[in-house]
Amino acid sequence: MLSQAVAATFRQHFGSTPLVVRAPGRVNLIGEHTDYNQGFVLPAAVDKEIYFAVALNNTTDINLYSSDLQEALSLPAADVHRTDTQWANYLLGVVAQFQQRGLTVPGFDCVFGGTVPIGAGMSSSAAVECGLAFALNHLMHTNLDRMTLAHMGQKAEHEYAGVKSGLMDQFASLFGRAGQVVRLDCRSLEYEYFPFDTSTTRIVLCNSGVKHSLASSEYNTRRQECEHGVAVLQKHYPQVQSLRDATPAQLQAHQAEMGDVVYQRCLYVVQENERVDVACRALLAGDLANFGQQMYASHAGLRDQYQVSCRELDILVEAARSLPGVYGARMMGGGFGGCTINLVAVDQVDQFVEKMTAAYQEQLGLKLETYQTTIVYGVGTMEAVASK
Repeated sequence: MLSQAVAATFRQHFGSTPLVVRAPGRVNLIGEHTDYNQGFVLPAAVDKEIYFAVALNNTTDINLYSSDLQEALSLPAADVHRTDTQWANYLLGVVAQFQQRGLTVPGFDCVFGGTVPIGAGMSSSAAVECGLAFALNHLMHTNLDRMTLAHMGQKAEHEYAGVKSGLMDQFASLFGRAGQVVRLDCRSLEYEYFPFDTSTTRIVLCNSGVKHSLASSEYNTRRQECEHGVAVLQKHYPQVQSLRDATPAQLQAHQAEMGDVVYQRCLYVVQENERVDVACRALLAGDLANFGQQMYASHAGLRDQYQVSCRELDILVEAARSLPGVYGARMMGGGFGGCTINLVAVDQVDQFVEKMTAAYQEQLGLKLETYQTTIVYGVGTMEAVASK
């Protein structure tokens, strides 16, 4: 088991017995780019995970080791800052969040590694942030609740990774429940769980192999475009605090003032919030066909209105659409690469993977990685496995 391997690596490097924490990546069934617009999202924690081995070391130094990259970084706890080592910034950003709350972070040792594919839109960065935040909260006895830890992870991403992400990724990693998806209201932070029956339907991810970085200018540009649209609307409708409050009719009435690009960005977000609502009602009714149609519509909006898809993702969605047992498919994550998420009948999964792999090779000459995922519980501790 990977958790045992990470714990063993920790003992080899630091010679003590660590706390072992598991932090899952996430999928988002529907509701993309809505979180930073105070809208609705529908994520779930999945069994692609990052494991942490962490212990306080009775010094004033922080020692970090990435077992996947076999790279280390050390610095004084009193001198936490952004570094040129990108992977370490996600962790150091979390430490800074404790310090900004007036909490003194003692020296600690940390080894981490995992199975969340990097750049696949499954929020490996959020898993890294939430896993360390949970571990330090436990070791330091600071008694911060999970929502506070989620916000700390989000701010670490903003301040140390330079990505103005919404709260969904950290929330999903911390609040996941096995066999359930969770709808988060990104304004009020109220949330509700919905059953997702993985005995009849599997979530299969198809990795385009295109690497993307949410820190790219395009992600932050989309956020600015949405904010511009809200600023236009507020001149006419003071009650509109975010796109969550806007209607298609209001957007259309001021399309000329916004310009077509901003109008399309905003219209996508307003329509995507409605799709999340329809999709949740479909889950309660056991209507996977309707749920799948919302996924296809979501992808079309991301492709044409929000313009964050790419040729590889579009080919994967279209290939899935024609296969038996597929309820729905769409790109998932920030965009410009990463995975598509597909809902597939259990008895059709093997054929689906075979056909998709062949189609991707035939159309693009590229090898396709696929992942079958199970919905699991959120961040938690594990027993450190005794060395053998």
